Amino acid sequence: MIFSKDRFFLLNTESSSYAFSVTDEGVVTHLHFGGKINVPGEMEKAAEALQEKVSHGKGTTVEYKPGTNISMDDVLLEVSAPGKGDIRDFFLEIEYEDGTVTSDFLFDSYEILDPHENTCETMPLSYGADDLIKITLKEAVKPVKLELFYSVFEKENVIARRAVLRNEGSEKIKLHRIMSNQVDFYGADYKMITFGGNWVREMEMHETKVSHGLFVNRTLSGVSSNRNNPFVMVGGDDFTEKHGEGYGFNILYSGNHYEALDVSGFYKTRFLQGICPETFEWTIEPGASFETPEAVMTYSDTGYRGVSLNMQHFVKKHIVPGRFRDETRPILLNSWEACYFKINETKLLNLASKAKEAGVELFVMDDGWFKGRNDDHTSLGDWEVDTEKLPNGIKGLSEKIHEMGLKFGIWVEPEMINEDSDLYRAHPEYAMKIEGRDHSLGRNQMILDLTNPEAVDFVIESMSRVFSSGKIEYVKWDMNRFFSDVYSRVLPHERQKETLHRYVINLYRIMKTLTERFPDILFEGCASGGNRFDLGILSYFPQIWGSDDTDAVMRMMIQRGYSYGYPMNTVGSHVSACPNHQTLRNTPLYTRYNIASFGAFGYEMNLGELTGEEFSEVKRQVEAQKKWRDVYFNGDFYVINDNQWMVVSEDKKKAIAVIFNKLVNPNDFFFNLKTEGLADDKIYHMYNEPLKHNIKEFGDLVNMVSPIRVKKDSLIHNVLAKVIKMDGEKEDYVVSGALLNKAGIRLTQAFGGTGYNSETRKFQDFESRIYYIEEVEA
Repeated sequence: MIFSKDRFFLLNTESSSYAFSVTDEGVVTHLHFGGKINVPGEMEKAAEALQEKVSHGKGTTVEYKPGTNISMDDVLLEVSAPGKGDIRDFFLEIEYEDGTVTSDFLFDSYEILDPHENTCETMPLSYGADDLIKITLKEAVKPVKLELFYSVFEKENVIARRAVLRNEGSEKIKLHRIMSNQVDFYGADYKMITFGGNWVREMEMHETKVSHGLFVNRTLSGVSSNRNNPFVMVGGDDFTEKHGEGYGFNILYSGNHYEALDVSGFYKTRFLQGICPETFEWTIEPGASFETPEAVMTYSDTGYRGVSLNMQHFVKKHIVPGRFRDETRPILLNSWEACYFKINETKLLNLASKAKEAGVELFVMDDGWFKGRNDDHTSLGDWEVDTEKLPNGIKGLSEKIHEMGLKFGIWVEPEMINEDSDLYRAHPEYAMKIEGRDHSLGRNQMILDLTNPEAVDFVIESMSRVFSSGKIEYVKWDMNRFFSDVYSRVLPHERQKETLHRYVINLYRIMKTLTERFPDILFEGCASGGNRFDLGILSYFPQIWGSDDTDAVMRMMIQRGYSYGYPMNTVGSHVSACPNHQTLRNTPLYTRYNIASFGAFGYEMNLGELTGEEFSEVKRQVEAQKKWRDVYFNGDFYVINDNQWMVVSEDKKKAIAVIFNKLVNPNDFFFNLKTEGLADDKIYHMYNEPLKHNIKEFGDLVNMVSPIRVKKDSLIHNVLAKVIKMDGEKEDYVVSGALLNKAGIRLTQAFGGTGYNSETRKFQDFESRIYYIEEVEA
């Protein structure tokens, strides 16, 4: 709900409030973002109570206007700019034709709009808001307007914000920076929690306390980046996993972004989020405007948990597009780690046949299918099928896959070009390259210059031909490098810093066009894994490959990091072979499933090379995934602690919990399985599916019970391992939700070197367990 009276504005969600007001001078001041305040009947009193009182000037600060005693450096503002005394990091910087950069944006008007009127020509927007308000500010001297749009999502406790800058004068202006969001807070000593890392170790969680000065989370790579994801959290010292007040912030943008905490000398903290100003400028011609990406924010008084749940609900219902928003995803097998570039129709059909036998529903042909593509040095841009590998083309292969009863998907990397390609030889001007300089390659490839309309049209039409060349129901859209040698041949020299943002604008145009042309294709974004995992991509593609690292141990960290800002059903996650191709680590097959099962699930391995026992386990996993995927897909995801996750269905009738052990701690037997999110007044059946353990996992300890000496890895040892399995522990309880939530279940004793039987939980390095929880109907 939005309330307004006498230039006081209150935006309420179910459990939070955002308030601002306008001073007599016309300055829009921020008043509150936090717990809900219900003041519709006493708006005037609330506005007075929330406004900071000023009776005299403050030290050596600059007085905003004579006689006002206002120092802009000590005011909580909705918008900040240089020149009028605010020396903190600022929202907006404009250079006017006379060379000045002072701006003073003052309140002009407001309008409560129908949320359907929230449209944007260049950037994606969230959808389905409950309320929308537009605040219009005018520059005090120059003919420039700034429009601030606030969208309220009541149930999800999210507020979205964006800006539009309009040049209504006769002279052009140069925009050096413009943010999407600014929130000023009383107090210092806030911390910013950021998520970054590198290729194959995305979303590492970092906590930085900012008690003075400026801390920035940003990327200069041209993409939202695996180094610094645009999702961040901000809170005080007491803001932890399950407790304390804090905030989550994100932005619908896939390029260079900027998140900053700036602490002033008056112990006030400013948060900013928007396009990274270091690589950005924009000339706004007379009569033209500039639209920022949309930013989103949420408040929680239950720690990271509240932020996570709010963001999960918001992204599921107001970001993810089309029919796939509410449609569970098919279980897939991807060919990449099974074949890499060495594919042909026979290999692919054999893989698909085994996938069908396992119960998989979608077969995906990854890289290597187009002409000349035998390694990563060549052929990107030449989107014509290699008939030596696929003599019947994509059409023939897809028909054979469908005859097996499987859906068919394909890999593409449309934004890239190899120098060794027919496309480059015909159109070198399509590549982003600076003439006269050696180009720095990434993965042996260059980036198409999407500021060039001809290159944009090429991507749209070439991909349309590919997607129409067979019965294709899934596309993996990859992007395997970040930007270097940034330059646009179609822009004049004075506008080169517009290049990266124009690239993003045209990328969104391409994605919008293709997803509208092919509404029944499930698109998955990818950028060497999580190098472009953001809300901008999710506005067109319902899921993104979370990381090229499929190692279960690393995925515990990576998927947990994503969970604070994104729903797990948007995170692509696969079971792969061991030793893992990224870490050479060996983990149990069931652990690989137990972790991957929480995301957009699939396999990336040669199922034909599994042992009979392993293949039977895969079949059981696929059956379990089909039985429980509605819970995985639609449920609320919880991080319980460092060793436990769970997901709870919307109606709280079903849940799945997983526990895992990175490294065994000797003589540590106890684990208490405590849940969250279940209904206290319901009765639940909690159970596991007991494992069968290979006796070889116990080494020569088998001789403690064997009547004869069994030499490790001997013939007799191998024979025994095939015919004798050690029973794993069984857990089976019928208890209340209150007991599960508030006390927990004490699981069977873990193995600790003092004995083993069927009531012992063998829980060694990299092991895990899944527990299923179902309501017992009365």
